[in-house]
Amino acid sequence: MSDIMTVQGLDLWYGDHQALHDISMNIPEKSITALIGPSGCGKSTFLKTLNRMNDLIPGVKITGDVRYRDQDIFAPGTDVNELRREIGMVFQKPNPFPMSIYDNIAYGPRTHGIKNRARLDEIVEKSLRGAAIWDEVKDRLKKNALGLSGGQQQRLCIARAIANRPQILLMDEPCAALDPIATLKIEDLMEDLKKELTIVIVTHNMQQATRIADRTAFMYMGRLVEYGETSQIFTNPTEKETEAYITGRFS
Repeated sequence: MSDIMTVQGLDLWYGDHQALHDISMNIPEKSITALIGPSGCGKSTFLKTLNRMNDLIPGVKITGDVRYRDQDIFAPGTDVNELRREIGMVFQKPNPFPMSIYDNIAYGPRTHGIKNRARLDEIVEKSLRGAAIWDEVKDRLKKNALGLSGGQQQRLCIARAIANRPQILLMDEPCAALDPIATLKIEDLMEDLKKELTIVIVTHNMQQATRIADRTAFMYMGRLVEYGETSQIFTNPTEKETEAYITGRFS
């Protein structure tokens, strides 16, 4: 399995506060990589670095090397919009646009120049099917997306992200606001999606990491403590901090 992203010596500061320290890791293609660790350890900050969402925060300074398909994502002349199309993001709280279900999905393709109605119809259906929500919404595509349940809204946001045909999907605790049934639907969906694309997920739910992730990274205080096959991280971690965290003895 080849690596789709490589990170070497990544440091990040918010003003004077260093939030990430010397992070190096490779992310294999068509796999699920989970980032675990206590709140405030830098997981979401690291995730947002991978598609330059941190650029939007004033006073951020980043050093180190982040490559997507061997291209330096911070190189001058990088088309950040194109980067974010290829490296999509789903947030913790579902954030559908206040418009119809159809228009939520068609929004990205339209901004990338697709205007043909039949083509848009095809993208909308394929994306909603890909996010395992088509059967629930196919008769109400013109209805406002804000009328969906939380679990449906989150699958709609995943459909909206995959409508742009990303190569990588970054997911920041996508199940945090969902009940167990909706959570399992999203986990099944991730298993399906990894046949086509690469997923990097921040999760507080360690059972979730063991269920879905091929590789798991444990972060603590802005550092990458340990990274490896999920089964190894959870059954035979090499670092004491990792073991303390996964066995619940962490203070």
